[in-house]
Amino acid sequence: MPTDLIPALLREYGDVTRVALCDYLRPRAPHRHLYNLVADYPRRGGRMLRPSLCIATARAFGAKLEDAVRSAVALELLHNAFLVHDDVEDDSDVRRGRPTLHTLHGVPLAVNVGDALALLGLRALIDNQATLGPRLAVHVLQEAERMARESIEGQAVELGWRRDNALSLSDADYLEMVLKKTCWYTTIYPSRVGALIGTRSDRDLDKFIRFGFFLGAAFQLQDDLLNLQGDRARYGKELDGDIWEGKRTLMLISLLRDATPAERERLAGFLARERRERQPAEVGWVRERMEAYGCLDYARQVAHGLAGAAAHEGELLYSALPDSRDKRFIRELPTWVLARN
Repeated sequence: MPTDLIPALLREYGDVTRVALCDYLRPRAPHRHLYNLVADYPRRGGRMLRPSLCIATARAFGAKLEDAVRSAVALELLHNAFLVHDDVEDDSDVRRGRPTLHTLHGVPLAVNVGDALALLGLRALIDNQATLGPRLAVHVLQEAERMARESIEGQAVELGWRRDNALSLSDADYLEMVLKKTCWYTTIYPSRVGALIGTRSDRDLDKFIRFGFFLGAAFQLQDDLLNLQGDRARYGKELDGDIWEGKRTLMLISLLRDATPAERERLAGFLARERRERQPAEVGWVRERMEAYGCLDYARQVAHGLAGAAAHEGELLYSALPDSRDKRFIRELPTWVLARN
């Protein structure tokens, strides 16, 4: 079972990141239609997993905290940029317990805010030169470019499935999409950049891809399960929102595979319509069929297998490092991603 170390370090490194974020979220003109809105999502909270993993990995490999802070800030800014754009693309209603930005202010302003957050993330990466020097700062920037490209490609795959009403997807299709869309910016990039900063070398960074994939995929599966079974007061997003949006989660892919021909035809018709055309009773039917066919239990089993694989890969990567809070934090993450709610 995870100890209180993970929430403690998430708070500690999250607070450090939030303080440094203030340099990029300071009030400036134009206030009403841009920079006040730029600060909205970052100030709504969040667990700060990504920047904390970046800082913890850097420190586990011997870096000073201040060496990793700007990279952590850049990651958080890019994460919030992705969230703003994701919410527009998914037509989501709720983010971190409040209405989404485009719901409050309209799609055009929200898209521009997402662009601004991405640009501020780039600024933070450029500012790395002051602490890391130009050579290492460029390497970190190159890692960020790959992470952003992988994430955007993964998002394109998922959006394309929904546009084309893809009905014959496999578990492997889902996991490849998650590798690109979720894992690269949630777990692979923070681990690679943390190691890059800590070792001052870009050698052997590819060995973090397996660890990051297994950990990030388990994280995403747990997030998908929480969308169906999470505590409404704590979840912070719309329960059953993935069904409303027609997302090809592992549970939906499993249902499409196991359903009767009549059920599959009905499900295909539901998925072919726009979100605003779907009805609560239909969403309830999809949810009931998922439970009847054991789709949630199946996804939970896959998540546990992925977390176990992440724990194994983590031992291979970090066992030779000196003991530290940061090393223990990383080693406990595979268990924590399944226990979070």
